[in-house]
Amino acid sequence: MRRRSVSLLGLAGLLVLPLTSIPQAQAQAPAQPRAQERGEAAAAADSLVSAGKPVTASSVEGTGFEAGRAVDGNTATRWASLEGVDPQWVRIDLGAAHTVSRVKLNWEAAYGKAYRIQTSADGTSWTDVYATTTGDGGVDDLTVSGSGRYLRMHGTSRGTPYGYSLWEFEVYGAPSGGGVPGGPAVPFGSHLKPYAAGTLKPSGAQAVLDQKVVEYYNKWKAAFVRQNCGNGWYQIISPDADHPYVAEAQGYGMVVTATMAGADPDAKKIFDGLVKWKIDHPSSVNPNLLAAEQDVACKSVNGGDGATDGDMDVAYGLLLADKQWGSAGTYNYKDLALKHIAAIKKDELNPTTKLLKLGDWSSSGDQYYYISRTSDWMVDHFRAFRTASGDTTWDAVRSAHQTQISRLQSTYASGTGLLPDFVVDTNTTPKPAPGQVLEDPNDGAYWWNACRTPWRIADDAVTSGDATSLAAARKLNSWIKTKTGGDPNKIAIGYKLNGTQISAGSEAAFFAPFAVAAMTDPGSQAWLDALWNKMLTTPVDTSSYFSASIQLQVMITASGNHWVP
Repeated sequence: MRRRSVSLLGLAGLLVLPLTSIPQAQAQAPAQPRAQERGEAAAAADSLVSAGKPVTASSVEGTGFEAGRAVDGNTATRWASLEGVDPQWVRIDLGAAHTVSRVKLNWEAAYGKAYRIQTSADGTSWTDVYATTTGDGGVDDLTVSGSGRYLRMHGTSRGTPYGYSLWEFEVYGAPSGGGVPGGPAVPFGSHLKPYAAGTLKPSGAQAVLDQKVVEYYNKWKAAFVRQNCGNGWYQIISPDADHPYVAEAQGYGMVVTATMAGADPDAKKIFDGLVKWKIDHPSSVNPNLLAAEQDVACKSVNGGDGATDGDMDVAYGLLLADKQWGSAGTYNYKDLALKHIAAIKKDELNPTTKLLKLGDWSSSGDQYYYISRTSDWMVDHFRAFRTASGDTTWDAVRSAHQTQISRLQSTYASGTGLLPDFVVDTNTTPKPAPGQVLEDPNDGAYWWNACRTPWRIADDAVTSGDATSLAAARKLNSWIKTKTGGDPNKIAIGYKLNGTQISAGSEAAFFAPFAVAAMTDPGSQAWLDALWNKMLTTPVDTSSYFSASIQLQVMITASGNHWVP
């Protein structure tokens, strides 16, 4: 995609917003007394099943009061919601269907006077298993009878002027077997796809890391997810791009929403709206690809052709969706993905060099045919395409791109490992662009496209353990850590390949990707923690889908939630 103008990071943050409006419970359960004595048989059957599980909440009062602290087994830490706001909820994902026989709420001074305990199979439809309007705080040890994968406390009336706050939220029960009909197969926070051995993650409890991602996702969603122009569409708005809607943003949205399934009950609905947008805005060159740009009226403009970066993520997002929800619903995700992958191969891949072209609009004989954008070189996507399609061409494509990454680093950036935005002469001796070849005089530098490459390269390194990707990521990590003296605030906006700074300032699109590279180096825990903390203190820039979407996806990976379908 043609890159946006530079937008320095905004300073104003957004309040944490609920992931979804609170749905009405399917059934009303009568209020039950607090359990004081429990039968021996019931006690014997109980097992604590909530400890350390992924937790999300409608809001968080602030840093230090994240939802995950309610299941960390520490009665000195707590979850707290925003003060003075009803309703609020905190939800535990048990990871699979469970029968539930007991729930224990250890309230802080800010307690719920009226609240419900609810279970759900899919995180969307809820059934009450307990309800009260006379809560008085302290410890509520409740005997319940229900089942589901998800369980939440849904507070409707506070007992104090403050919020809702729990030292601990304990659920007792047992797995009931079987899957969750219609639920995601790899819900956010389940960590069912472990990373390569030796991969780092930021310090801290896993549940806290996950909650931080959910909080940032909430704000990103509020800022950029839209339902404009009707027609059943969802789209990601791009205020910092050449047009209100660009394929790159829609690709990001599809990957993000499929990955956040399980944390956002609306994930599938949003994803399907993005799929409808893709289907209804076909490329004018290959209708199985997505037109790159749309105007305020949601009409494709500027030729209506495709852009490789957006198409790569669209195909990858469809593969994620197929694994999450299957392909027997409204849309056959797998079929759409395979058609999209085949179209990328036909019209966005140079058959001679096996390197990606800029888009389906470039053809043999034009001046762009042997130019490639390094930020499109998504190695984990190539692996996913090979697995889904069975086409060995994608093995050759992956190898060709990894070879060029290594060669460009050693030949043109031996001291830094930085890649240029664009590579020219890919049919002879590939080299950094000598100047402006498509977007900017810095087309041959580490600029607004290549800033994503540490994330893209390291995404493959942490998920596959591939030696070539690891070496490339570690080279980048070693240089930037030394260059900045371990201070993420010193990561500049752009560099020449020799490491000379181009522009001052701080931008998430430039500092966040280095966090994934840091994950590949066992000696970089303190550096990774510094980068993570930098992200936590950086509010969503609502004027830049680009920076915000990159930081969100980096946080997904850093927290251990990125996976390859």
